[in-house]
Amino acid sequence: MSVQVEKLEKNMAKLTVEVPAESVEKAIQTVYQKMRKSINIAGFRKGRAPRQLIEKMYGKEVFYNDAIDEMLPKAYGDAVDECGEEIVSRPKIDIVQMESGKPFIFEAEVAVKPEVTLGTYKGVQVEKAPIEVNDAEVEAEVIKEREANARTITVEDRPVADGDIVSLDFEGFVDGVPFEGGKGENYELTIGSGAFIPGFEEQLVGAEAQKDLEVNVTFPEEYHAKELAGKAALFKCRVNNIRVKELPEVDDEFAQEVSEFDTLDEYKADIRERLLKDKEAEAKKIKEDAVIEKIIGEAQMEIPDAMVDFQTEQLMDDFAQRMQAQGLSLQQYFQFSGMTEEQYREQMRPRALQNIQSRLVLEAVAQAEGLEVTQEDVDAEMQRMAEMYKMDVERIKELFGEYQLGEMKKDLAIQKAIDLVRDAAVEA
Repeated sequence: MSVQVEKLEKNMAKLTVEVPAESVEKAIQTVYQKMRKSINIAGFRKGRAPRQLIEKMYGKEVFYNDAIDEMLPKAYGDAVDECGEEIVSRPKIDIVQMESGKPFIFEAEVAVKPEVTLGTYKGVQVEKAPIEVNDAEVEAEVIKEREANARTITVEDRPVADGDIVSLDFEGFVDGVPFEGGKGENYELTIGSGAFIPGFEEQLVGAEAQKDLEVNVTFPEEYHAKELAGKAALFKCRVNNIRVKELPEVDDEFAQEVSEFDTLDEYKADIRERLLKDKEAEAKKIKEDAVIEKIIGEAQMEIPDAMVDFQTEQLMDDFAQRMQAQGLSLQQYFQFSGMTEEQYREQMRPRALQNIQSRLVLEAVAQAEGLEVTQEDVDAEMQRMAEMYKMDVERIKELFGEYQLGEMKKDLAIQKAIDLVRDAAVEA
């Protein structure tokens, strides 16, 4: 196999790859062995028809597309290894020649890793993020814990009031016809939460348990279900029961119930300390981001569009996986959000570009400073991962192949570069 590299504008390149004719013949024969079982030719048992006869009847091209699929992944992978370029995008493939008895030739247009010319990266000036915890923030945490430890009790001597929790049966109608998704039974709704259409929850105030009532609302113009947007709807409802939260008293006994401390003062002091640590970590991240942004502004690099496209698709894939973990498909998310896939992709592009720029400048800093990753660094990272995932460190090591280990070392070098530029920055 041979590879020719032609440099194009804006860090793009064209790889011209030639696969020997004997490899083409082998691929065609492999495809024939797979396909012949599904080809019927009169006079031959199924799967026994000679290749030459099949090609005569259907044309020699009958096996070409599948033969290309057979050859292309390995041929492209080998070409990437041989070309000496660091490819940072998916290839745009163009088949130049595919014919029995001749070499298979294709072109792959790809983005290559841009070169970075660093500007100032040490001693850049950034704004100092405030690190302080006030009494209101501490009290907010106490209230949050109080809410978490509340119990609910059923009330029977009054109608629904704002803040109540109701068990609700409902069915919605538009123009007298029930609509999809408009029916629920024993739905738990907190009045005033804003979980339902504007105006719905307010009309439940004053309703009595075990009595039917009607609620009239109008769907917002921007409602995610276009067939309902702007439509007037009638909901037939029944409040099954009414419950209220009963909050515990905030005193020493409360502190003992929710923490390891004996007094409320000790509990609040611990909250203050915890919030302070969180703010210190947040300030550290804010400083890092500000420093990297400054360094990017000082650096020179030309990012190919194909590289941004590739990074954007990776962000889309990551988002899809997170949604799937929550039981939602991308299409369901877009339906609920009222956003199209293309709109979300365009929304992701600036972030993709920023990720690329950050990585490139930090790699350049690591190279300029000669930052090396030691075996001790690798061991420490594997120990950290083992603790995080509650796994034996030896098992973690077993999971890391050569490629994964290489990527880990790159990430550790990046982190060293982050530490260097952050610690060297000047806060004003």
